[in-house]
Amino acid sequence: MSANTPLSRGDWLSALVVVLIWGLNFVVMKLGLQAISPMLLGALRFSAASLPFLLFVRPPPLPWRFMLGYGLAQGVGQFGLLFLGLHLGMTAGMASVVIQTQAFFTLLAAPWLGERVRPLQWAGLAVALCGLMAIGLAHGEGPGQMTLAGFVLTVGAAAMWATSNVIARRASLVARYQPFPFIVWSSVVPILPFFALAAWIDGPAQMAQQLQGMGWKSVLCVLYLAWLATLLAYSLWTRLLQRHPAGRVTPFSLVVPVVGLWAAVLVFGEQPALQQWLGTGVVLLGLVINQKR
Repeated sequence: MSANTPLSRGDWLSALVVVLIWGLNFVVMKLGLQAISPMLLGALRFSAASLPFLLFVRPPPLPWRFMLGYGLAQGVGQFGLLFLGLHLGMTAGMASVVIQTQAFFTLLAAPWLGERVRPLQWAGLAVALCGLMAIGLAHGEGPGQMTLAGFVLTVGAAAMWATSNVIARRASLVARYQPFPFIVWSSVVPILPFFALAAWIDGPAQMAQQLQGMGWKSVLCVLYLAWLATLLAYSLWTRLLQRHPAGRVTPFSLVVPVVGLWAAVLVFGEQPALQQWLGTGVVLLGLVINQKR
C-alpha cells in the first residue's frame, strides 16, 4: 500500500486486539516464570506455536533467510532477553513500558526500508518518549522498582523486536505472503536454541523436574503466549506491517503500557505513581500526533 493510505477500520481493530493481548502478555509471562525457567518457557512457547501446525500450514513463499532471521530476532533475541529480564527483577508493569522503546529503534531503520519519516511522526514519537521517560523515571512503590539488569535486558529485547519489525517489513517488499504461515514456520527457529540454553543453564535434571511439575496454570500461560501472543497477535501485527509503513504501525505498541500497567495493578498489586499514570496519557497523545495526517 501507499505510505499515504489511511488505516482502515479493520486495521484499527487489529491494532486494538494486538494492544490488549500484548498488554496482558507481561502478566502472563511473569506468572509462567513462577514455575518455569526463562529459557524453558521460551522453548515451550515456540514449540506450542509451531509444531502442532506444521502438517497443516504450508511454508510461505519467501526465502528461508527471512524466517530464520525473524525467528532468531523475535524468538531468541526478543523473548530470550525479555524472559531473562523478568526473571532477574523487571516488574510486569515496567516491562510493558520499557519494551516500547522498540518503536524508536524501528523508526531509526525507516530510511533503510526506503520509508520517508514525516515530521509529525518524529514529533509524535518525541512526545511519546517523554511519556515513557516520565513513567520510567518515577520513583516509589510498584513498577518504579526495577533492577538495572532487568532494565538493560528489556531494552535489549526492544532492540531485537525492532529488528524483527524491519525483517517482516523487508520480507513484505520481496514477496506477498500470509502472516500466519510466516509466524508458524519462523517459530520453529527458536525451539532448539531455547532448549539448548535451558539445558546449559538449568541442566537436564532440572528441566525434567519443571516439565513434570507443570500445573494447569503453567499450561494455560504457555498456551496464551503461544496461541494468542505469538500466533494471533504477531500475525495481525505482521499484516499491519505488510499494509503500512513500519513507522506508522509500530507506535501502536506505545499503548501497550496502558494495559500492562493496569493488569499488573490488578494481578500483582503493583502501584504506579501518579507520574507514571500521567505518562501513559502523554504516550496516548504521542500516538494521536503520530497518526495525524
